[in-house]
Amino acid sequence: MNSANNDYGLWSLVLLNSVIFIGFAYSFFKPSTPRDWRSFGAYSAFIVALFAEMYGFPLTIFLLSGWLGAKFPGVNLFGHDAGHLWWLFTGQHGNPHAGVLHILSFVAIFVGFILLSKAWHVLYHAQRRHELAATGPYRSIRHPQYVAFVLIMFGFLLQWPTLLTLAMFPVLVLMYVRLAISEEHDSEREFGEAWCAYSAETPRFIPAWGGGRHRHA
Repeated sequence: MNSANNDYGLWSLVLLNSVIFIGFAYSFFKPSTPRDWRSFGAYSAFIVALFAEMYGFPLTIFLLSGWLGAKFPGVNLFGHDAGHLWWLFTGQHGNPHAGVLHILSFVAIFVGFILLSKAWHVLYHAQRRHELAATGPYRSIRHPQYVAFVLIMFGFLLQWPTLLTLAMFPVLVLMYVRLAISEEHDSEREFGEAWCAYSAETPRFIPAWGGGRHRHA
């Protein structure tokens, strides 16, 4: 697939990027429980699926090639720039890496990794002391680690959407919501009234900026 008109088939880049982004997440998250491994595994599957299409085989482009070829005649669909589908669909020209969505995607990914790192640091020390994690990002939301994974995946979707990752994203978000609720039941059993007071004041996923802390979203 590595012809002058084809920028795919770069499986070494699939492996390299998958290792980098999964390794980053592992170093920040350090899964230890079965629940941790489920959330980390789901993220890892998303990353592998993403980079397999980004550099390996462009399944989405292949499946949509008839429609895309008719709608965008003259565009090299198997050139790397065409894989930035939001850029292609909106009729943009030039380098897609300089586009607003691409820049926003890097912001979302960066914020996600920073949040994941800060959340793990607080959670690690809280677990060692057998205390409720309620400082750092846990002061604003109850599940910053899951929000971080969603931010990272959403960031990647902004720059390189595929049929598979678009289908995976809502499923994984729902999985993280269910994991969060399950985690809350365990925390309530372990910390009792302290957890109830904390959860009553702290939103689950969305910070209550400017609206008080009594939210549960």
